[in-house]
Amino acid sequence: MFASAEFWVGVAFVIFWGVMFYFGVPGKVLSSLDGRSKRIADELAEAKRLRQDAENLLKEFEAKRAAAEREAAEIVSSARDEAQRLAQDAQEKMAEFVRRRTASAEARIAQAEAQASQEVRAAAIEAAIKASERVLRQEVSGQAGAGLVTQGLNDVRAKLQ
Repeated sequence: MFASAEFWVGVAFVIFWGVMFYFGVPGKVLSSLDGRSKRIADELAEAKRLRQDAENLLKEFEAKRAAAEREAAEIVSSARDEAQRLAQDAQEKMAEFVRRRTASAEARIAQAEAQASQEVRAAAIEAAIKASERVLRQEVSGQAGAGLVTQGLNDVRAKLQ
């Protein structure tokens, strides 16, 4: 019975476990496994905390991006409104400038017409006076005729002007 190989394997197995328990290997293995388990749990907790921080940062950056997009849209809208207002102001100023220039040109035209009318009237008066003078000189002769012509010419001048 002591000669069988299975017997000696069994004895060696019991001795092996006896030595292992004597030196506290199972306790050390269990404490090593517990330490490793604790390190893994700590690393998982740290990873979870880091993930939560990353998600918070992502949310914060998404909020900042959305705020920046809103601000950019407001700036663009404000710039559009300002450009439209400036264009409208420029158009109104241009229309006012054209109105003033038109009024100024019309005033100059009216003044030129009045002056031309006055010149034509003066020329017509002169022509009428000369024609009257000729007619009167031909019909009335002598000193009495000259006095009548002069008086008539003065009367015509006064009435035509």
